[in-house]
Amino acid sequence: MIAAPLPDDENARLATLRVLQVLDTDPEERFDRLTRMARRLFEVPIALVSLVDADRQWFKSAQGLDVPETPRDVSFCGHAILSDDILLIPDTHADPRFVDNPLVTGAPHIRFYAGCPVRAPSGHRLGTLCLIDRVPRGFDADDQATLRDLAFMVEQQFAAMYMAMVDELTGLANRRGFESQAGHVLALCRRKQWPATMLYFDLDHFKHVNDRYGHAEGDWALKSFADILRFCLRASDVIARTGGDEFVVLLSGTATEQMSPALERVRTQVGALNLRAQRGYALDFSVGDAAMAADRPLTLEELMQQADAAMYAHKQSRRRMG
Repeated sequence: MIAAPLPDDENARLATLRVLQVLDTDPEERFDRLTRMARRLFEVPIALVSLVDADRQWFKSAQGLDVPETPRDVSFCGHAILSDDILLIPDTHADPRFVDNPLVTGAPHIRFYAGCPVRAPSGHRLGTLCLIDRVPRGFDADDQATLRDLAFMVEQQFAAMYMAMVDELTGLANRRGFESQAGHVLALCRRKQWPATMLYFDLDHFKHVNDRYGHAEGDWALKSFADILRFCLRASDVIARTGGDEFVVLLSGTATEQMSPALERVRTQVGALNLRAQRGYALDFSVGDAAMAADRPLTLEELMQQADAAMYAHKQSRRRMG
């Protein structure tokens, strides 16, 4: 068996998957309708909408398969998301990548696989619409065109979810997406008695950038800062753009005194960007933090209000200092 390598955009791909808040959700008719259609059109026993998570593939819709997920390292879909092309395996027994795969040698005894990647509007491949049979079979050009059409319908459903939860400019969660995702994470922290820290960022002199250099330059600054936050923070941290030049981050399992290295990484990367880009202005930010101790639970609203107040105090102190 040959496990699939990670895609080049793995971190951003996983971040997009997290923002969608679709993993481990209940079945939905809009996806089940498409897998039922695929199963009937192609006369296969199994049709799936599979999402490739960090260490598993999870099925948003499954026809003909009872398990909700399988490990990523044995997944066919982990290979399928490496390209925009359909991954077609007419006979797994003739393919060295899969001949000794436990999903081939054991249940569900895969002999045929066809998986078409499904993407978010950002272009990141989230998973596949895939077909599975227990016997080898052919799959001609018309079949492939039909599978692509059905996969596009799946993409449309994810696009609707994406647009409701994601900031279009930066690709981070928007306020609605943040409140949904951070609410779940904070509830987990309270249940597990873990600490959590909220960071509230505001870009300094952002109005000046827009007024002097134009809104396209302002968009560049926002996207650049969003990229820095993604790069410097953990994949498990919930990051969002909640206002024009405001960004928030929820760090789970992290006490306030432990977040200093993360902030220092952000400052270092912003400084490096300014030296490298030479845009005629220096990108800079004010930041405030608020903490929830393991034994003192807070609501998401309380954390955000405290971090916002701390950010404002930091901005005022910076102005007084010149």
